[in-house]
Amino acid sequence: MDAPAFGALVRAPLGEGYQVYGLIHDIHIDDDGLVRQLVTADNVSEEVMRDNRERRIVPVEMSVLAVGYEQDGKIHHLLPPRPSLSLDVIYLCDDKDVARFTERFGYFRHILSAKEIPIGEVLAAHINQAQSAHKDKGWKDKAVQEVITLLRDDYPTLMAVLGALGEVV
Repeated sequence: MDAPAFGALVRAPLGEGYQVYGLIHDIHIDDDGLVRQLVTADNVSEEVMRDNRERRIVPVEMSVLAVGYEQDGKIHHLLPPRPSLSLDVIYLCDDKDVARFTERFGYFRHILSAKEIPIGEVLAAHINQAQSAHKDKGWKDKAVQEVITLLRDDYPTLMAVLGALGEVV
């Protein structure tokens, strides 16, 4: 399975000149009744098992936090006026898209205010991945400084986020 990584920047094109950007904050495989039956069945042939591993569509679910959008070629670090729907197609952003979207840090506020996600881990994974898209090797340090500035009045969250960032910086 070739799935985007936790913390990756993705985009969902939703119309002419409009697309939503988001960060993957959860990836899981839903319970699959057929696999459960295969595992508990007696004498399942290797051919049947291989066929299910190689050809079966796996029910993978990804949760994405909207962090901005692009309209007519301009990036906005605001919540999108029309968010993507659960069945809209999403694409992993290439290095050019990542560098362009992460040039400024306005989208960090959406990550830091999302209480239902593991903020520190998402930011650490995202910052680590985004650094590879930037020619400026100081981008990661600037990103960490921005996080410190944004969380300066929330010491518990700052310490939790810095703990996660310390694993990748």
